[in-house]
Amino acid sequence: MEKKLIKKDALAGIINKLSEQMLVYAPVKDEDNVLFKTLEKGMEPLVDYSNTRNAPKNFFFPKTETMMRYMRTERGMELSGEDGETQEAILFGVRPCDARSFVLLDKVFDQEKYKDSYYIDKREKTTIISLACVHPPYSTCFCTSVGGHPMSEEGTDVLLTDMGDNYLAEFITSKGEKLLEKIGDLPAADGSTDEKKKELSESAEKEIKSHIPGKEIKPWLDDNFEHPFWDTIHQSCLACGTCTYLCPTCHCFDISDEVKGSDGKRIRTWDSCMYWLFTQETSGHNPRTSQKQRWRQRLMHKFKYFVDNFDEIACVGCGRCVRYCPVNIDIRKIVTDISKL
Repeated sequence: MEKKLIKKDALAGIINKLSEQMLVYAPVKDEDNVLFKTLEKGMEPLVDYSNTRNAPKNFFFPKTETMMRYMRTERGMELSGEDGETQEAILFGVRPCDARSFVLLDKVFDQEKYKDSYYIDKREKTTIISLACVHPPYSTCFCTSVGGHPMSEEGTDVLLTDMGDNYLAEFITSKGEKLLEKIGDLPAADGSTDEKKKELSESAEKEIKSHIPGKEIKPWLDDNFEHPFWDTIHQSCLACGTCTYLCPTCHCFDISDEVKGSDGKRIRTWDSCMYWLFTQETSGHNPRTSQKQRWRQRLMHKFKYFVDNFDEIACVGCGRCVRYCPVNIDIRKIVTDISKL
């Protein structure tokens, strides 16, 4: 693994230069928010920010995605072409919790028996550059409770760590090392840099003040599907879907056809287990008619079903669902309350 140093005031310029050669998706200022967007000419990538409002999963798993286009003819249905090929790209400025979400999404979209070609194509052609959380930004961060770390290398190709005047740039994977060739010569890091990074890593872990039980609650979930506790967590929920749409690991979607004249396209769009229509069947029957059932599904999916299938919790502890819920529902409190039952 190559370890280099990048001057802090040079990083934004390097990313802008790369954006002239390939597609770059990066955090940018958008009114009062920081959002991941395609970096265009005149846009400045942020290198000093807490975290984005939207999770970068949108790059690999878009909110709306055309899967195919077709045309109805006298001979039947014919494919009429596809959207352009996926470009080689850089996903810059990803926090370690969000980088870890890609590892979890890979377990869904890149399985041995089921492979989502749309997702995989984008993953294979994208190099991920992460920014370590030397100082975890929010009191709602709880990555260490669900298998993560504020300075984790998991899920990234290049990890940048703020060392003061410089960033320590660790080119972890072959895609990361290939990117180094595009950047050019950088000064090498020495042994003292490794020692300082270790100290920063230990300090960052201690700064995480929010902790929840993780897999410890699964035995209770296994045996208490009809427990009265489920009547207590949903009453203020607006079913707005904010928690699922901002979540880095939620991956439910719907597929529909849009037809105009003889031309049509099949599209995939995000869906949410918080919505009443999510489980409505063609017959009109809906097995989840109450918000209680829908909220139970969300929690069971993250802390039981995903663990059953992949031995991982489907949560990276980013805290977005806590920060942006309009009625202040806090998944940390719910999980903690379950651990006390």
